[in-house]
Amino acid sequence: MHTGAVTLFLCGDVMLGRGVDQILPHPGDPALRETYIHDARAYVGLAEAANGPIPQPVDYSWPWGEALAVLEDAAPDVRVVNLETAVTGDGEFAHGKGVHYRMSPANLPCLAALRPDVCALANNHVLDFGRPGLEETLDSLAAAGLRTAGAGRDATAAGRPAIVPLDGGGRVLVFSFGMPSSGIPEDWAATEDRPGVDFVTGPTVAVAAGFAARLRQLKHPGDIVVASVHWGPNWGYDVSRAEIRFAHALVDAGVDIVHGHSSHHPRPLETYRGRLVLYGCGDLVDDYEGIGGYERYRDDLRLLYLVTVDPDTGRTTGARIVTLQARRMRLEHASDEDTAWLRAALDGCSREFGTGVDREPDGTLTLRALR
Repeated sequence: MHTGAVTLFLCGDVMLGRGVDQILPHPGDPALRETYIHDARAYVGLAEAANGPIPQPVDYSWPWGEALAVLEDAAPDVRVVNLETAVTGDGEFAHGKGVHYRMSPANLPCLAALRPDVCALANNHVLDFGRPGLEETLDSLAAAGLRTAGAGRDATAAGRPAIVPLDGGGRVLVFSFGMPSSGIPEDWAATEDRPGVDFVTGPTVAVAAGFAARLRQLKHPGDIVVASVHWGPNWGYDVSRAEIRFAHALVDAGVDIVHGHSSHHPRPLETYRGRLVLYGCGDLVDDYEGIGGYERYRDDLRLLYLVTVDPDTGRTTGARIVTLQARRMRLEHASDEDTAWLRAALDGCSREFGTGVDREPDGTLTLRALR
């Protein structure tokens, strides 16, 4: 049993491929097969046109910018990210997809600079370069000493949680699975004899019951359980009734934090039975800077979630959110004005879930139960 509260850092999509990969010291092949852009370096150009020149090559820590100092100060016990890119120079472009993400394995020191304890992989980009690309991704991450969950060489491996031992005893279990609503093709599912992701058909009662049965076999007293779920659309604050029921069923089954992601901006937050549900964390790192069309969602604002859990009860005892902004493919502190905008947006969409969002004197956002 761990003594004292446990703090977890959680974030949404981390995409170090395509344009981000091109500014790092060992860029891979920039060729793309997109409708409008055929060279990944064009995404660097869009970011520079929006916010100014980017020195190239950048240091491995560049994309994280001021997030690294925030995390150093917060000193979380466990760091969990959704890694939304293949890590490969191998494989062929997956058919039927309009966008493909990959980063060079030689650029993995960039991911390691964040010191993630778990990389969730059950998402709609990890097989962008087929099963050979996935296998190289798994090998590359393992060689770098990075734990993964949500993808594997067969269904058993893909469904296995990442287990993070805590100083002083206790464990954090991170399960990662994804749904077709996020764009994961059904044939990406891992099977008994085929690599792939832990794919579930949707936010159904049956899927939740199946997960509950798995969890009963694996969870020990004092374990903290994170369900990292890739689901839902890229844009919009609406959460379906089915997603709400599913999140609640996960908590009822023994999950302590529901870590939802896929949307490019944050979605509502909820505390259910004292456990935190993040319906969508938004992106943390990507190369979308300078791309127009969805400005009203302010997807340039990026969030670090710092969640404190009592290991004896599994209840969330504190949740802080630090607001950053992507500029020149680097994370900077957001302005007071932008932080105020985000607080109002999150507070507005979370109120129906009985959760308010306050702003502290130091600029961080905190959650408050309204009922």
